[in-house]
Amino acid sequence: MSETEDYVALTRLQSAYADVISRRAWLELDPLFLPQALVRIDTVTREAFELVGPAALGEFISTAVQRFEFFEFVILNSHCSLYTAGEPDKAAARIFMCEVRRDVGTGDWSTAYGVYHDRYERVEGTWMFARRDYQSLTRTDGPVFPFPHHLGID
Repeated sequence: MSETEDYVALTRLQSAYADVISRRAWLELDPLFLPQALVRIDTVTREAFELVGPAALGEFISTAVQRFEFFEFVILNSHCSLYTAGEPDKAAARIFMCEVRRDVGTGDWSTAYGVYHDRYERVEGTWMFARRDYQSLTRTDGPVFPFPHHLGID
């Protein structure tokens, strides 16, 4: 494939993730992730933790967003690095995102901002998430957290 085709495929993968999360279609995470994909979540305000695989990720997010009657995952910007470590079937990206949400009980709106540092692998011609490292950057009326430079893409 050409660089353009790979870039478009990765962008489509990122968009598919945002669509699945916004629609709360947890079972649709399976084809987007390698079965053993590691997801590290650092909200900064509590101890970072790790999940393995799309089912564990879906369960975590499902529980986390239950309190919202409206929830939308929005990709604000992304920067892809193709062929990381000189390997044609590996890539990386940094994705800036926000969550727009409305609380079920109070009706209050809030926004959370964060950044993902992703690793991808192409398996049988299809790009998939191999690893995601997430860190919160700020939340409505909250402090701004330091940018996680240590998670840089290759």
